[in-house]
Amino acid sequence: MQKTLLFKIFIIVVLTVLIAIPLMMIQNTISERMQFHAEAVRSIGADSVREQTMIGPILVIPTTETYEETVLVDAVSQKTKVVKHTVDGRRYVFPNDLSINGRIDTDQRYRGIHKVLVYSSQHTIAGNFVLPKAEDFKPQNANGSVALGKPFIAFSIDDVRGIGNIPTVQWGDKQYEFQQGTNLNALRSGLHASLEPLDLKNPDPVKFSFNLGLNGIERLSIAPVAKNNQVTLSSSWQHPQFGGRFLPSPKKNNAKTNGFERSWSISALSASTQQQIRLLEQKPVALDAAAVNTPLNSEIDTFNVSLIEPVNIYSQADRAVKYGLLFVALTFAAFFLFEVLKQLPIHPIQYTLVGLALVLFFLLLLSLSERIDFMLAYLIASGACIVLIGFYLSHVLRDWKRGFGFGFGLTVLYGVLFGLLQSENQALMMGSILLFVVLSAVMIATRKVDWYQLGKANTTGGNWDGNLAE
Repeated sequence: MQKTLLFKIFIIVVLTVLIAIPLMMIQNTISERMQFHAEAVRSIGADSVREQTMIGPILVIPTTETYEETVLVDAVSQKTKVVKHTVDGRRYVFPNDLSINGRIDTDQRYRGIHKVLVYSSQHTIAGNFVLPKAEDFKPQNANGSVALGKPFIAFSIDDVRGIGNIPTVQWGDKQYEFQQGTNLNALRSGLHASLEPLDLKNPDPVKFSFNLGLNGIERLSIAPVAKNNQVTLSSSWQHPQFGGRFLPSPKKNNAKTNGFERSWSISALSASTQQQIRLLEQKPVALDAAAVNTPLNSEIDTFNVSLIEPVNIYSQADRAVKYGLLFVALTFAAFFLFEVLKQLPIHPIQYTLVGLALVLFFLLLLSLSERIDFMLAYLIASGACIVLIGFYLSHVLRDWKRGFGFGFGLTVLYGVLFGLLQSENQALMMGSILLFVVLSAVMIATRKVDWYQLGKANTTGGNWDGNLAE
């Protein structure tokens, strides 16, 4: 069957576009698997414990202002009466110095084939409060007076199911046991410890300390509530990711565990946490169960550490599929050049079968990486496709050396793709170099081809079976 050169090129372009359809289907499958993994995280969080945010400690001093007001009862007789008013309020006192030293240990939980990182942490929390003086509690009305209620310490935790112990706070020379609930208006999920009445006539700074065991999933956030905050977190996990409004000090490797140990030093001058908490506590909050369990840390300045997997198989597979069409296009281009230079015909069905084999690599990569290590899955999937295509082409091209040559080229191509997946920051540069090298190879290989004469040969009766004029 006689074909022109342009018609052959058109067939190759159409096949390339058609091959893009199964690639898109595989990409949709990857998106679905990513959603399944996110659902597994939410499921484990619902059944056990969610991500955690620690906010506190905060000293709360309830106040009751009492004042009298004379109101006119009858305008004619000018009769009046005295009405007594009471206004409840709160004074929020934040630590002057706050030190948190935490140790985080990791574990894994599964929902089906999906793996989720969970952690258990132990924190030593200490610092001091500078107490306000009695004269600081001034009534807003001239004839009023202010009475102080029973103070308490509040410590907000997103999910109290993660509390591993019943902490006891050392307040000065006395100890008080924490109880459930913060007794705050907005940040109600957490703990509180009721204190004895404070002596505010000549107050001295009060030191405090307590130990807290806290379990969570994937991420731990902390709010810098004090005037001076010193936080140190360490873990044997080697792949942390730091985020939030504040970054830690420069990297310090943990020589004992080969994990991480990072510190934060944050002052109230650089954080608006105290003002944000005061404003949040003034907002009306619905008193329902859903509100108690709703995280509000998004409205407060925090920093966090996330314990991430070193290789996210779904993001890696998704990035790989994006190069799939380039794989197919380069392979089809190599076939076409082989036809031109060696004058050996390759049928469109053979193009299609090789293209489908290339597409199948990405499905194999996804399915295998969910069960075994990503690198091993990549080696098995790419090796299987290289052997299959090499064996098939050794018969299609009527020479095992030619099939071996194409297999070697695919091996180089898969190696470059793996490098692109592992070097995300250099992916653009490496991809650009790859395209330049490929274009250079095509130009050098076809530098002596007379394309006018080649097209003429096909038009004047030559067929695509090797009888082309040179």
